[in-house]
Amino acid sequence: MVVFLENTSSTDLAALEEQAHKYLTEGLYTLAANLYEQAIATEPDTKSHYWNLGLMLLLHEQELEAQATWLLGMAEGEPEQIEQWTEQLIMVLQTEAERREALKEDSIAWAIRHHIREIAPTNINNLLYLLELSVRLGTFTAEELTSLGVIKLLKSEESGEINFEVLMQVLKSILEYAPLHPSSLELAEACLTHVCDCQLYINSVIPTAFGLATLWKNSRQAVHFAELCLRLDPNNLDIICLLSVFYQNAGQYNEGIKTAKILYSLAESLPVKIYATHLVLRGLMSAGGYWEEAVSVVNRLQSLQESLIAEQPISLDLITAHNLFLTPFFFPYFRDEPKKYRKISNQLAQICQVNIQNSAKKQIELYRQRQFTHRKNISSLTKPLKIGYLSHCLATHAVGSLARWLIKYHDRERFQLHAYLINYRNMQDPLQEWYVNQVSKAYRCGIVGTEIAEQISQDEIDILVDLDSLTSDVSYEVIALKPAPVQITWLGWDASGLPTIDYFIADPYVLPESAQDYYSEKIWRLPQTYIAVDGFEVGIPTLRREQLDIPTDAVIYLSAQIGYKRHPDTARLQMKIISEVPNSYFIIKGAGEEESIKKLFNDLAQEEGIDFNRLRFVPEVVSSEVHRANLSIADVVLDTYPYNGATTTLETLWMGVPLVTKVGEQFAARNSYTMMMNAGINEGIAWTDEEYIEWGIRLGKDAALRQHISWKLRQSRQTAPLWDGKQFTLEMEKAYEQMWRNYVEAGN
Repeated sequence: MVVFLENTSSTDLAALEEQAHKYLTEGLYTLAANLYEQAIATEPDTKSHYWNLGLMLLLHEQELEAQATWLLGMAEGEPEQIEQWTEQLIMVLQTEAERREALKEDSIAWAIRHHIREIAPTNINNLLYLLELSVRLGTFTAEELTSLGVIKLLKSEESGEINFEVLMQVLKSILEYAPLHPSSLELAEACLTHVCDCQLYINSVIPTAFGLATLWKNSRQAVHFAELCLRLDPNNLDIICLLSVFYQNAGQYNEGIKTAKILYSLAESLPVKIYATHLVLRGLMSAGGYWEEAVSVVNRLQSLQESLIAEQPISLDLITAHNLFLTPFFFPYFRDEPKKYRKISNQLAQICQVNIQNSAKKQIELYRQRQFTHRKNISSLTKPLKIGYLSHCLATHAVGSLARWLIKYHDRERFQLHAYLINYRNMQDPLQEWYVNQVSKAYRCGIVGTEIAEQISQDEIDILVDLDSLTSDVSYEVIALKPAPVQITWLGWDASGLPTIDYFIADPYVLPESAQDYYSEKIWRLPQTYIAVDGFEVGIPTLRREQLDIPTDAVIYLSAQIGYKRHPDTARLQMKIISEVPNSYFIIKGAGEEESIKKLFNDLAQEEGIDFNRLRFVPEVVSSEVHRANLSIADVVLDTYPYNGATTTLETLWMGVPLVTKVGEQFAARNSYTMMMNAGINEGIAWTDEEYIEWGIRLGKDAALRQHISWKLRQSRQTAPLWDGKQFTLEMEKAYEQMWRNYVEAGN
């Protein structure tokens, strides 16, 4: 019980307040409250005593008593006085809230700021702190943006003076916590009128846009955020670049192409002009059907690349090097000229590697020292080899689906498996989690190549397997740093041309004998096939003849490929086949811009005198299982050229559907060839345009031949190398062991 003393001096009061504050910091709220009660008794007109007493009661969870104390302090005050006292009370509460925030006592800080909000509901800075605390506490739902009136205040002229740095921190936190919520985008837009530092806003928003596009696969939402940033900085090349990609990934091809052309017009350096041209080409190819313009663009791209190769730049920044590395991607889709295009790819890859290594000299030297020490300490070739699999596709993806059989059958006594899952998606993906559970160590990686490379080096990986090649700039950076002594490329695409890749996995068919002349990597040919699977899961079909208005006795041809592969010369061959087979129909399925694809085939059909009503355009389906089931509607599948199907070819053969393919010289033009050979099928393999047409017509007219091929394909499931994942794994393991033996012996 505190005894109140009369005639207390100002010195005594100062000591009392100091002691009360000490009690506050120690959490002794009752003792502090008693002292403030004594202070009120001594100085009833000093309002700060009421504010502090109420704070002590609030912290002691006596909210009603706290509010009553504050009201008592304001009793009988004039409006101007009450306004002044309210500001003082808010300052007291705010000071304590800030102290609690510094101590990471977020729940207490939130409670205090909640009371500030009750006193001053339009105090925007306090509301921002409330939002930040909600995010930290994990209670944020995005509904608070509306219920607290934050967005409304930001849009009004009555928001008062806003702490811009706090606003940006809150925006960044909310975008990281709830990027997909509509209110998050609304908040980002409401902040625009308060921006006093454009770069700070852009730095807060662009990472969210990038994450939406890559991690969440929601490019449409990413577009909106990037557009907000472009409003602030219309000539920002980095934003324009990203926006073009987002548009294209969202299927807004015209906007993506237009934006890429703007980037080209603003670009001053040769590397940026090259990447801008690549983005224009990417948009045209993704849409499909714009081949005339695409040919012009690819020729310009090649000319620009040759100019850069002549310059041999050695001081490119990382982003520029990343972007340049991807620019040869579309060459195989235009012409089957590997000697010409691989030379350009190899030279560009070398330039990019030099520049990435120049920026990480210490890291690379460290890796070399570790590898030297590791090789020096090897006493036996019989130790389990550490194999690292590097990819952004070890999930629900074509590559993820195909690579699983190798992982499944690996001998765990002879091989220790590590998986480096680039851009790991923290969401429900059964196949991604399957990979995580199948390996000795799984790393849920982000998109920082140097960090991934460092982990690989620390793990002392013996052989690093790159499954991405030119499909991922992150994998490129990792491989360029050479974190493992032996590095190989397999499955995901053709070889990248990086000098740090030691081997490229092939087989007797997928590359001609002369291919080593134009590959920088050593081609390692497995004895039968470079890929094998045990089979595919098949769902319930959703395509039926009657729903497509196709007669039951008609012959159905099918082509199921993305817009990239819709080369007009091959499409013209397909039209010639349709024109020669009576009562035949052509189903065209695949990603791309519907109108441009339709126009391409319409024009070709008209050239060949084919009724457009014999063509059917069908959209993508929800799952791969349903896609495979729908393949059974076809009597014959017509492959693309110069870029064949890969996964689609495997699926077609598994479903027992005859396939017509044209074989070329480049890897992309021989995928279907090697798969058919390894399934025991020769029928349908063409080496010329004339043979492609002949096989297409013959298979369309000869039902007995189609049945025979289907029977052979069904029988092949039991005997063919293509469907023997276990045997394929044994061959890959023999290759790994020989590669490692070569490496060790070379150092002795």
